[in-house]
Amino acid sequence: MKTKIFSLVAVAAIALGIGNQALADGKNDSVAKSNNEVSTVLTDVSKISKIEVRGNVELYVSDGEADQVKVYNKYYEQSALVQSQNGVLRISSYADQKLVVWVKSADLRSITAYDNAEVRSFGKLSPLDLTVTLSDNAYAKLKVDGYGMNVILKGRAKADIAGNVEQSNLKCDRSATLNSTEFAAAHLVRTIDGVAKSNAKADEFAGL
Repeated sequence: MKTKIFSLVAVAAIALGIGNQALADGKNDSVAKSNNEVSTVLTDVSKISKIEVRGNVELYVSDGEADQVKVYNKYYEQSALVQSQNGVLRISSYADQKLVVWVKSADLRSITAYDNAEVRSFGKLSPLDLTVTLSDNAYAKLKVDGYGMNVILKGRAKADIAGNVEQSNLKCDRSATLNSTEFAAAHLVRTIDGVAKSNAKADEFAGL
């Protein structure tokens, strides 16, 4: 499949023309924090099943009938990259200011975050089989109501998860932190440093 790379220079004119838009009609202040921010909608994407995030990025994800990527901030002035290839969306930025991205996906199966990246659900996700892997100092805050979600925390990664699913595997390094007190699964396996517990109580895992 042809690689689609969204050039930071090429979209500059488009981004400046859009301007002053906030996530969900301006209701989410954490996404669009000032009237001076601009946003760019990248519509030339489809079938996003996997997202990889690196660097100083704040990613919002939500369900959608059509896949769409919306990038906030003047990211064309930053050392940022948004690339879509074979169903994998790669986002990276190492600028001082966080790069804020909102992704809608009809069939999201995997999210992988590294460095200081943050991942947040916008509304509740309804995953069929979603795996979220966080490494380094990455963080995620997710609300779900679907069939299956797996969470893997490595290093000093942190996650707050809430909601209900049928199937779930939660794997966590001892150095990581997982808060799952508001999360429930009919079939749940929790693994800490390679030691698994089936349908373990949430408070046995929440403080790690």
